Amino acid sequence: MTTTTGVNGTSAAAPTTTTNAAMADASDRFLKLLVTQMQNQDPLNPLDNAQVTSQMAQINTVTGIDKLNTTMANMSASFTQMQMLQGASLVGHGVMLEGDKLHFDEEGTTAGAYELSAAAANVRIEIVNSAGVVVDTISEQGKAAGRQGFTWTAPEGTDTKDLRFKVTATTDGKTTAVSTLMSDYVAAVSNTDGALTLELAFSGSTPYSKVKALA
Repeated sequence: MTTTTGVNGTSAAAPTTTTNAAMADASDRFLKLLVTQMQNQDPLNPLDNAQVTSQMAQINTVTGIDKLNTTMANMSASFTQMQMLQGASLVGHGVMLEGDKLHFDEEGTTAGAYELSAAAANVRIEIVNSAGVVVDTISEQGKAAGRQGFTWTAPEGTDTKDLRFKVTATTDGKTTAVSTLMSDYVAAVSNTDGALTLELAFSGSTPYSKVKALA
């Protein structure tokens, strides 16, 4: 089930009240049966104290488990509400996630990032169109291991639709492993089966766990 911001949450008070009433009824029925059993027991073969104690322990155990389940359900509901409130603060903010797509602002500028597994002497960023043709190239030197970012402004007249980027990194002719990160921004947040989901402007529904950085 998916819940989006702007939709009022459902109170857990009613289910909790119903559960508590059911637990009380079960305990009451058990005690009535136990009292009836003791009143009608065979005087020559009365109930053993150990039997009575065992039965009392069983009902207490069941009641305790029910209470624990109710408590955990309430905690889960509270956690979901807190998660949604925290997620709502992300609306309008930029995020970085794995990918190679380029999205441009009104001025034709875009941003991307990449992660280097080790320091690289030379980094080559290629801007590629949907046909695989290189539109432009950005060269960088002396980049440290870890996350690095870049910006690029498309030359006037450039078709920015479906542009992507590729990154290669080398040191002394040896290739350094690199992964690409694309930018996006949060349009809304939702909750899907208890997990926070971001509704991104370009990438659509994306689990929060896939976000690598916040802008």
